[in-house]
Amino acid sequence: MIDLKNSGQDINTLEAVVVRFVGDSGDGMQLTGTQFSDTSAMFGNDVATFPNYPSEIRAPQGSLYGVSGFQVHIGSIEVSTPGDNVDLLVAMNPAGLKTNLYAVKPGHTIIVDTDSFTKKNLEKAEYDSNPLEDGTLENYRVIEVAMTSLTKEALKDMNGLDNKAINRSKNMFALGMVYWMYHRSTDHTIDFFRKKFKKNPLLIEANTKVLNAGYYYSETLELIPNSYTIAPAKMPPGTYRVIMGNTATAWGFLAAAEKSGLELFLGSYPITPASDILHELVKHKHFGVKTLQAEDEIAGVTSAIGASFAGNLAITTTSGPGLALKGEALGLAMMVELPLVIVDVQRGGPSTGLPTKTEQSDLLQAMYGRNGESPVIVIAASTPANCFDYAYEAARLTLEHMTPVILLTDGYIANGSAPWKIQSVNELPEIRNHIVSGKDENWQPYDRDKETLARQWAIPGTPGLEHRIGGLEKDADTGNVSYVPENHEYMTRIRAEKIKRVQNNIPDIVPEFADEGDLLVIGWGGTYGALHTAVKELNAEGFLNIGFAHFNYINPLPKNTEQLLRRFKKIIVCELNSGQFAKILKINFNEFTFLQFNKIQGLPFGNDELVQKFKTHLS
Repeated sequence: MIDLKNSGQDINTLEAVVVRFVGDSGDGMQLTGTQFSDTSAMFGNDVATFPNYPSEIRAPQGSLYGVSGFQVHIGSIEVSTPGDNVDLLVAMNPAGLKTNLYAVKPGHTIIVDTDSFTKKNLEKAEYDSNPLEDGTLENYRVIEVAMTSLTKEALKDMNGLDNKAINRSKNMFALGMVYWMYHRSTDHTIDFFRKKFKKNPLLIEANTKVLNAGYYYSETLELIPNSYTIAPAKMPPGTYRVIMGNTATAWGFLAAAEKSGLELFLGSYPITPASDILHELVKHKHFGVKTLQAEDEIAGVTSAIGASFAGNLAITTTSGPGLALKGEALGLAMMVELPLVIVDVQRGGPSTGLPTKTEQSDLLQAMYGRNGESPVIVIAASTPANCFDYAYEAARLTLEHMTPVILLTDGYIANGSAPWKIQSVNELPEIRNHIVSGKDENWQPYDRDKETLARQWAIPGTPGLEHRIGGLEKDADTGNVSYVPENHEYMTRIRAEKIKRVQNNIPDIVPEFADEGDLLVIGWGGTYGALHTAVKELNAEGFLNIGFAHFNYINPLPKNTEQLLRRFKKIIVCELNSGQFAKILKINFNEFTFLQFNKIQGLPFGNDELVQKFKTHLS
């Protein structure tokens, strides 16, 4: 254990810092970044993270496209994004340095493992000369550390470790250095070793030794005369934990099942980046959760429809390619008017596309990707933490309106993490359902609630509630097959009106910063943090005539959307696609002009690019 109070450090206080760890896929950068962010959260900092890794399971070692990275933004102030400019870059190889140098602020710090800057690795990274020697890094404070050699030195007296295991420990040397620089305790990470490697004490000892070696090595470096600390953030009182978006999504469904009194069923086929929801729910059989890893996407969604027919809170999870395959079955669920939640964790497309990168390009597919007139509810989460809230909300809406709900998240917030205030199920909104327990003599399968138009939910096996169900058009009362033209038109309009009436059960859109003015910034889904931060910065600079509206409810849109649009002279819609939400707004409000700012690079918006764009329109 390291005594921070007596470590002899000169400590400077910072409001926030952005650290990025980069290296090969096998260098453990995701683990290193996760440990640094978790330790900072335990200290009380606000935290936002951004994992960025290649789609190949193990890309060629040393290659530019095989670089894996993890960015952490910690602060004593509000942290809404993983940050733009990097204060500290830890590069474990030349490829990591080359692909990430652009993000480092001039004058700021780069730590490199000099042992990896071999001729072979420099060639793989397409360097003509060694950047540590040719002046490439003269505008930065470079700390050259022979991490691989120092790791071997720290473990030279340990028997039973092969060279591979020793080399894999060097990421802990880097983490130890960063802990010293930012005045972090190593205790949390050492506890992690004890739990992860409890069956292998040798690995506990080895990783602990290397972590401490990196920590104490930093004390000897003249290039690091001081360490820095970031004070705990001021957050509403409560118990917090750092949570990933996919985990929060899974927990939101667990809470909804508990609140509604229904059993939870997940039918799913693994797909990046949604698989972690399945992995998480598998752990909770003690809550009555039933999970099915199906043989394909179609089996996943149809099993969920069957579970819904049998009275379960049924969900299925996927990404863009899987949503395309689920389209026909989703139309069936809409037609038979059963509750079902489809989670689409969006990624770069089309086809296989960029499976580990983020994008918002499935919106139009979610809205219209089915045959016939088949509207469904579409909502979107906007932060890793509120994935919990919108998973819960998706369950509430599907049960109360007896129609499928598509919940959109994306790879950025699904894999990112942030502090989440732990909630009690008792504090969550009530969830009603339309299960009918017994038959009266006038009961019909398509009797509807007068307010929501939701039909009754008759569970198979309930005496007296036998009825027909299927994909053919239904008689408006009996549910029997009907080819009557007027009945088909009536049912089509009823199903559309049912979605429209959801507006009565969702909140109005409330803008941030300004209620009226010269420019309204509009976003949806996982772009919230970047847009909020950019508008907040402009507001602090004195641009008080800019407002920000972020949409979590896409179909239907909030009731007051048109009223909000009328209060601003210009409207700009920002999306990580070619303008899909802008198209939806134009369809609904064609008298308005919608400016657009779009990015399709597999990366989130950067704060600087947003600020410059907004200033252009404000001026």
